[in-house]
Amino acid sequence: MPELPEVETVRRTLQSLVVGKKIEKVEVHYEKIIANETKEAFQKKLVGEVIREIHRKGKWLIFELDHYDLLSHLRMEGKYFLKTNQEPLSKHEHVVFCLDYPQELRYHDTRKFGRMYLFEKGLCMTCEPLQELGYEPWDENLTDSNLYKLLQKKKVPIKTSLLDQSVIAGIGNIYADEILFLSHIHPLKFSFQLTKKDCQRIIGATQKILYQAIEMGGTTIRSYESAQGVHGRFQQHLLVHNQTKCPVCQKDIERITVGGRSTYFCPNCQKR
Repeated sequence: MPELPEVETVRRTLQSLVVGKKIEKVEVHYEKIIANETKEAFQKKLVGEVIREIHRKGKWLIFELDHYDLLSHLRMEGKYFLKTNQEPLSKHEHVVFCLDYPQELRYHDTRKFGRMYLFEKGLCMTCEPLQELGYEPWDENLTDSNLYKLLQKKKVPIKTSLLDQSVIAGIGNIYADEILFLSHIHPLKFSFQLTKKDCQRIIGATQKILYQAIEMGGTTIRSYESAQGVHGRFQQHLLVHNQTKCPVCQKDIERITVGGRSTYFCPNCQKR
């Protein structure tokens, strides 16, 4: 699943390709992707809108238009491709934004899990799903004290809390493993047991790991690539996720399941 670095890579890619483009027509070929509008209303409202800016909040893309904000969550395998109207539509291209002739921005989703929301401009941050999101990793309010207060209320493993988007937005399974390794924290340690020093290390590791991943275009794993054929290079720098030996002590990396998610850690560097 694309996490914050992959979504940010998509945002940056699309920023250079479609900002300033006018939406001439919209075709929805799989209705369930549109979450809070009918297919007909979604298609009608977007005609004539210009893509003014593209933002990101957690794992959500926000297309800022003239009168609306279009939210897009890629879920497992959502991608965007800019093509011409002469190129045949693939069976997995479910939403097509016909832009200034002859370009089309096509949303491609093999598993059809992605979702789009349309809000009147300026309202999306105060409505679900964005209002439920936690701190951005570089939010000045993400301090050791504030994170500590949040985690004191959670009687679940810290790995589970890192995947909770209401705590820190944008972290997914891969980066949670990397963050906990750099923080020297066992993934099964209960969240409420963490100290402020632990929280400080988590914040520092989160910012470091995600910044590096963004600079490398994210992590390409299995069938996921960000957009327009962009392949992330950060998978070459993963320390524990899907690895066999610890890069620090050379002990065997262990794999367990936490909250239904495969979890990798070093039992020596991350003692419980």
